[in-house]
Amino acid sequence: MNFQFEDLYDRLERGLVDIGMPLQDSQLNRLLDYLALLGKWNKTYNLTAITDPQRMLYYHLLDSLVIHDRIFPGQSVLDVGSGAGLPGVPLAIALPGSKLTLLDCNGKKTRFLQQVLAVCAVDNAVVVKSRVEDYHAAKPFDIIVSRAFTSLAKFADSVTHLCQAETLLLSMKTGLSNSEARELGDDRYLIQETELQVPGVIEKRSLVSLKIKAAAIAEKDN
Repeated sequence: MNFQFEDLYDRLERGLVDIGMPLQDSQLNRLLDYLALLGKWNKTYNLTAITDPQRMLYYHLLDSLVIHDRIFPGQSVLDVGSGAGLPGVPLAIALPGSKLTLLDCNGKKTRFLQQVLAVCAVDNAVVVKSRVEDYHAAKPFDIIVSRAFTSLAKFADSVTHLCQAETLLLSMKTGLSNSEARELGDDRYLIQETELQVPGVIEKRSLVSLKIKAAAIAEKDN
């Protein structure tokens, strides 16, 4: 990986200001350390199709961090299908007051994530190797986020057992189609779509926010 640190640092710093999230130097350095690890391990583990460092910065780091204002200090966040750690690792580095769980069923990916937490000194995140359907947490999460699911309905249905009435589901997508909205059903979910402006990303990006209605949670528990 041709890691041009100073150029990437400047681009990251400007991008973070653009999304309203200026960070300390130490956090920027750890984000770039993570990017370097991702580039190194990707040669063997095929963690991402994006290999250019600048594109990785925009399409991975900033795309993950643009949802920072949805997460508040002290909240517990589950990253489902975390894969290479997106969006969980950047969020954990940038939001030290939050508590992240990085969930993935792929052993190679969870080994990579364990290495990232150690090398980048991320002490507010844990890695769990499991299918989401088989995972049971000690208590419900405040926020459950994913970039991994193509189907919103499958995402929502797979995490209902990890939700409480106030749990917010966040899905980062290219957009919400009418068919997806119909498949979800407004009798079970409160649905909101917000267009995201990610520096350096030309494709449309949307954040779909879901809240499962209490009756649907009770139905799942029975």
